[in-house]
This record gives sequence, C-alpha cells and structure tokens, in this order.
Amino acid sequence: MLALSRMSGDEFLRWGWRIPFVLSIVLVGIGLYIRLKILETPVFAQLIKERRIERAPIREVIRRQPREIILSALLRMGEQAPFYIFTAFVFSYGTTVLKASQNVLLTAVLAASVLSFFTIPFCGHVSDRIGRKRMYLLGAATMGIFGFVYFALLDTGNPVWIFLLIVLSLVPHDVMYGPQAALIAESFTGRLRYSGASLGYQLASVIAGGPAPLIAAALFAHYHSGYPIAWYIFFCAVLSVISTALLGDHTNKDISQEHHLSQATG
Repeated sequence: MLALSRMSGDEFLRWGWRIPFVLSIVLVGIGLYIRLKILETPVFAQLIKERRIERAPIREVIRRQPREIILSALLRMGEQAPFYIFTAFVFSYGTTVLKASQNVLLTAVLAASVLSFFTIPFCGHVSDRIGRKRMYLLGAATMGIFGFVYFALLDTGNPVWIFLLIVLSLVPHDVMYGPQAALIAESFTGRLRYSGASLGYQLASVIAGGPAPLIAAALFAHYHSGYPIAWYIFFCAVLSVISTALLGDHTNKDISQEHHLSQATG
C-alpha cells in the first residue's frame, strides 16, 4: 500500500489501492500451501481412527453448542471492530480531520503491523501461563479505555502523537488476538471444533469487523467528534468482557475428551 501510494500519487484513490488487493492472491496461494502441509491435530486424528467424525458438523454444532458460537462471535467485538477503526477508518479520519499525510499514516500502520508480528505470539505465549480468559479480559478492558486516549491524543494534531498512537493502537488488540484462536477452539468439543470455531469466528466479521468503519464514519458525521467513536469501542469492549466471562476456560486442560456433555447429549 505504501509503495503504491508513492507510485500512484494523486491517482491512489482511483487505481493505486486496487493493485495490492489483486496481488494478495499470492498470499492465498501461500496460505493454501501451508495448510495442505500441516498435519491434522492428534485429537482429530484420533476421532478419525475411532470413526467419530460428524457427517453434518455445521448442523450438529448449531444444534448442540449454539451458546459457544454466539459467545465466540461476541467476544470478538472488542477486538475486531477497533482493529478496522485503527487500520481502515484512521486513514479517512487522519487525512480529512487531522490533515496528516497519507504516506505518514500508511507508514505508521505498517509499523504497527510489524510490532504485532511480535506481540501477537508473545500474548499467546503469556496466555499459556496465566490462562486464555484472564489474558483476553485484560485486553478487552485495556481496549475499552484505550479508545478515549486514542482520540484525545489524535485530536491534538501533534504528528509525533499521531504516529505513536497508530503504532501502539494494535497492542490492546494483540493482547486479545494472541490467545483468541485457542480460547475459541477449545470451547468446542473435538468432533465439532473446526466447524464451531469457524462459525463463531466468521460471524464476528459480519457483526463487528465489516460495519465498524461505517459506524465510525456515521458517528463522526453526526457528532463531529472522535469521542462517540471511543464510546462505540468501549461498548464493543464491554460485550467482549461479558462474553468472555461467560465462556469456559480450557487452558492447559485435556481437550481430547468430550466436553459440554449437557449440550452434546441434548
């Protein structure tokens, strides 16, 4: 994006932004290659050996574990909605309200992504020690407060603050994203784990990720302030806290055994 922004200049909004999305097909190929090379988990391999694979896993997980699907989607509200505000809406807000350079904003978001390359696995590692729920709740609580700090300091118009805040904006997100995959997957019993985790995870894209920049833009257009957006982030963080608190924690427990028996047996 940064390279194409420099190359296309004033034409970036017309065609420059499209090229990186076309080139992302390379990442699809890389991801597919990696996935095909990864062995199945021991739990799933054992299920195959015992012939306990569900023939219609999506239908079964919706019937047997709907609570976990809904909670998995809602706990992502405080992670995914702010992510798209901090990485997408910030460009519109930064160029039109803060009058910041588009390339400076792109550089800051790029630096934030590089930082996340380290903070995401680190937060996942810490969650192995202190527990998935505890780590996730810490990230959600931090995110609820960070939104107000973010817009308060952005609105100073100080280029140093703008750059620093954008770079650090993904850290509260990373505290949640690091343990998130394990937290969600471990909430589903083995034979329904893949489908249940996928449904909960992707449902959040519909209710949290996709609408977030549009909601942020609508709030700013109506109130002409970043603080209502901060309150929106706070609301999403509260939903994450409540949903995470209601979800079970299976950190370092044996997830090869059938769990949620009260729901699995109907």
